[in-house]
Amino acid sequence: MSSTAMKKKVLLMGKSGSGKTSMRSIIFANYIARDTRRLGATIDVEHSHVRFLGNLVLNLWDCGGQDTFMENYFTSQRDNIFRNVEVLIYVFDVESRELEKDMHYYQSCLEAILQNSPDAKVFCLVHKMDLVQEDQRDLIFKEREEDLKRLSRPLACTCFRTSIWDETLYKAWSSIVYQLIPNVQQLESNLRNFAQIIEADEVLLFERATFLVISHYQCREQRDAHRFEKISNIIKQFKLSCSKLAASFQSMEVRNSNFAAFIDVFTSNTYVMVIMSDPSIPSAATLINIRNARKHFEKLERVDGPKHSLHMRMR
Repeated sequence: MSSTAMKKKVLLMGKSGSGKTSMRSIIFANYIARDTRRLGATIDVEHSHVRFLGNLVLNLWDCGGQDTFMENYFTSQRDNIFRNVEVLIYVFDVESRELEKDMHYYQSCLEAILQNSPDAKVFCLVHKMDLVQEDQRDLIFKEREEDLKRLSRPLACTCFRTSIWDETLYKAWSSIVYQLIPNVQQLESNLRNFAQIIEADEVLLFERATFLVISHYQCREQRDAHRFEKISNIIKQFKLSCSKLAASFQSMEVRNSNFAAFIDVFTSNTYVMVIMSDPSIPSAATLINIRNARKHFEKLERVDGPKHSLHMRMR
């Protein structure tokens, strides 16, 4: 399949000030949350191409949310904006005082999607949840989610609560990008084989630039359901700190009496994290096994890569 065929058009929409450009800048442009305050409003549509896992390219359309622009999207620019869309991400400011208008624009988006890209996946992000009192967040999100799912019919929509100040942003975007990976089932099958061969408790695969989790396999139940997004957030912040010192992040090993965690460059587009709890397996053996698996996973990232499963010898 050609690289052109692997472009996936992603629409990022929502009213002005809802936080679209801030979240895009954190995920794809290495901003930290406090630095997004200096970002200005998006004028019309900003296009960016993000290479993701070899041949996959995200063609991201960040659409300005001022009323004039929104009206143009549904009239003169309708075909251009809404044709060939793989994913619509609509961002709602949870504290918006114009909820009725927000919902009207969202429904207009859905009508245009149904007409031009009926197979598109739809995601709604209820954003700025940090501004809601903690004991009210579950209730408010559930109410918004029910309203959005009802309004979205006959299309299905998946809702996430998000904030730029915690790991929820990474959870949402990891889930969205996961839907766009063409050979994800094959990738997960080989990651499972890899984890079982090296006797790991858990293996995570991160996209190299964004550090979004794109695949994982666990052999043993873990207590923290939000660990993936927390790790993404922590490691990305550490990578940014390294870059400010003109250093590049390569690998890391964290060890205590209960487990050892290894984070290492895996392929040209990914990092891998391996969790081991067996104290009899030395670090050197795990690092050799990671190195031995790299070539196989490099081939998997190409759409025309091998269909066979991973087989390797334990060191």
